[in-house]
Amino acid sequence: MHTRPFRRRAHIAMVGVPIVSHVLPSLEIIRELVARGHRVTYANDPAGPGELIKSTGAELVPYTSALPFRDNIWPEDPIAVGALFLDDAIAVLPQLRSFYGDDPADLYLYDIGAYVARALAEEQKRPFMQLSPTYVAWQGYEEEVGAQLAQLPGAGALKARFAEWLAGCGATTLDVAAFSGVPDRAVATIPRAMQMFADRVDPERVSFVGPCSGKRAQEESWQRPEGADKVLLVSLGSAYTQQPDFYRNCVAAFGGLPGWHVVLQIGKHVDPAELGEVPQNVEVRSWVPQLAILEQADAFVTHAGMGSCGEALSAGVPMIAVPQGAEQPVNAGRLVELGVARRIETADATPDALRCALLELTSDPDVALRVARLKAEVRAEGGTARAADLVEAELGG
Repeated sequence: MHTRPFRRRAHIAMVGVPIVSHVLPSLEIIRELVARGHRVTYANDPAGPGELIKSTGAELVPYTSALPFRDNIWPEDPIAVGALFLDDAIAVLPQLRSFYGDDPADLYLYDIGAYVARALAEEQKRPFMQLSPTYVAWQGYEEEVGAQLAQLPGAGALKARFAEWLAGCGATTLDVAAFSGVPDRAVATIPRAMQMFADRVDPERVSFVGPCSGKRAQEESWQRPEGADKVLLVSLGSAYTQQPDFYRNCVAAFGGLPGWHVVLQIGKHVDPAELGEVPQNVEVRSWVPQLAILEQADAFVTHAGMGSCGEALSAGVPMIAVPQGAEQPVNAGRLVELGVARRIETADATPDALRCALLELTSDPDVALRVARLKAEVRAEGGTARAADLVEAELGG
């Protein structure tokens, strides 16, 4: 672990949202900042990933969120999703004030979905920095994407409510697009290769550090079974796991495949009995130590969540992308563009399609070369240590 001394001990506040895929990318950065001697508080809903946060050594600052993180049932309409996050910010800001009003941070870090922290930081005239677990807006984003979103039903009313909240909450940035966009400083915990229009992202404002691993990677363990020539990991992440039909197709596709050992994560909502008879080469789990397996894997069937994409690229593992929702279709398309993945829609993920994709992907020498090149690029981005350095640089000497 990188633990260079810093000139002064600071109070760094991280404000997150109670979504596991958003919290995991920040944990090692927080752990590193604590190891460097800083006092770190982490605001989040304790009913969400509270224990994960406590494991870093940071002090959990509890707030109550109304986001649907318990059942992960989110609306498909992006305006409705935006309204959920705005309602949550309105409700959470007074809760943050109750703690940070008398104990303000020297620097506020915040998840891309927890822009409420920016409002608090501006009100307190404190510096702030975004930690984005996904891609950030690029130059021209408002014209190319924002303008389309603005045409959706309800968009005008949502923007008006957002502007009204900004005008009364103490924020000094009153333009909605400017407030919710990229701030002057942001750290993106994704590979630059995954960023859309990366050449149009200002490097003075956004630093790509790639996946941030550390203690989690060191503590997770998994042993390749004896006699397994190749390893395949299948996982749809933490939010899209209620897919028994898909898992049965994976068992049919990869079960008994010569030389392959398959690790199949099915989540906590699917009973293994629903899969029927499972061949000996298929290991079924409700949860898996993903980093440990990816370091030994030869292929990865994934929902193409940004965290999983970054971890697979860092481990040098080609992917079969089966996107489920949110930004995953875009991520899947990007992986295909990079030449390190095949994409299959869930409805088309038959046993034959899955098996053919795996055999083609893992026998293509060009894929292997591209995977190796991207692995080197991602690891050179600096990860946890560089992210912590950037946070300390924002604090000043």
